[in-house]
Amino acid sequence: MGARLQELGWRQTPMGVISLRRRWDPLFKTDVYEVKLDDDFLMSSLFTVAEEAVADLALAELDGTGFDVVVGGLGLGYTALTVLADERVNSLLVIDALSDVIAWHEQGLIPAGTTLTADPRCRLAEGDFFARCASPDGLDPHRPGRRFHAIVVDIDHSPSHLLHPSHAGFYEPAGLRRLAQHLHPGGVFALWSNDPPDEQFTARLAGVFRDVRAEIVSFPNPLQDRESTNTVYVARRR
Repeated sequence: MGARLQELGWRQTPMGVISLRRRWDPLFKTDVYEVKLDDDFLMSSLFTVAEEAVADLALAELDGTGFDVVVGGLGLGYTALTVLADERVNSLLVIDALSDVIAWHEQGLIPAGTTLTADPRCRLAEGDFFARCASPDGLDPHRPGRRFHAIVVDIDHSPSHLLHPSHAGFYEPAGLRRLAQHLHPGGVFALWSNDPPDEQFTARLAGVFRDVRAEIVSFPNPLQDRESTNTVYVARRR
């Protein structure tokens, strides 16, 4: 059993105070890792089904091997771990705006960090995913213009519930068109959302991509004694 509550990391950022804590949960009888932004919970190791599903659903759309994948948003690392669990993946670039989050993984403060930093296919890069997506140089600072087979994003709460107003343009048609340019033809974009499917955003996706769908991911939530749901949007470059 770990300490009842430990704050493992803390820093003021332009978006607010981000913190990492570990607490003992008596209901689940396990240590729980949580990331908070001010008083808002961003993620918890108790509920990772949808974070894993966004990667699984993206990779399930791809045929063949040797895939190059980008994950926008590192968090507790569950999406990245799921990508690396697919042996068809050749490389994974994980982009996170906060150096502290990357450092937490590199220092082993987050359990996933040990696996991510030891896998030669994986590179953790500090940077603003949305700014890189809007840049003609693309997502990989080491290889301008590089394209990917899949881009998986788990950063904002949803397309309409943003962590920062500067992210808004990414979810508009022009932003989605810029995103598509960083994919190989037929490449897949997958997006996690904490909200129910948004018909307006789905329509915007369909204006840029093909084979667009919004898939509801359900998982048990014993804390609320009910099922919880997230949404995963999946789309393919034309």
